[in-house]
Amino acid sequence: MELHLLDDQQLVKVYLAGNEQALAELITRHKSRIYGYIFNLAKNRDLTEDIFQDTFIKVINTLKKGNYNEEGKFLPWVLRIAHNLVIDTFRKAKKIPISDGGSDFDIFDVVKSNEANIEEAMVTSQIQQDVRSLIKLLPEDQKTVLQMRHYGDMSFKDIAEELDISINTALGRMRYALINLRKLIEENKMSLTTY
Repeated sequence: MELHLLDDQQLVKVYLAGNEQALAELITRHKSRIYGYIFNLAKNRDLTEDIFQDTFIKVINTLKKGNYNEEGKFLPWVLRIAHNLVIDTFRKAKKIPISDGGSDFDIFDVVKSNEANIEEAMVTSQIQQDVRSLIKLLPEDQKTVLQMRHYGDMSFKDIAEELDISINTALGRMRYALINLRKLIEENKMSLTTY
């Protein structure tokens, strides 16, 4: 069986059937994107290496427990795991990324605070939970593009190819996702800043 010809979902099934090489293929296929995503958040090579390894330990454990949900795409799922591990690492080191909250506020822009306290950590964690819960309320096509772009760090060209849509359609879905998120934030009278 030529594993490189299989898509991610097929590789997951082959891995769960006992073929360890299928997981190696998945890691090889997505290593640079996952590593780059973690490094972009952590800004430290040693920390990135540790979180990258922890990410795949968690991936393996989740797959073996049968808790992988096939509705989502494999890469965005792994990137969510990596994202959460980065947050946990910063929380433990008291270096929590916090929202900027400026006039051009984008919910995905974060800055690092070296003096973050427990209260800030709790507020930041709540903000991230709130944003994730709002994203779940978006129409499926908008949610998918937003997750691939921001959590998957994918280009619109890659998103278009992955979803078999035009780049303009991907851009449009992203635009509507952000408009809808802003509406949801206003409707729910949410504050996405830590101060």
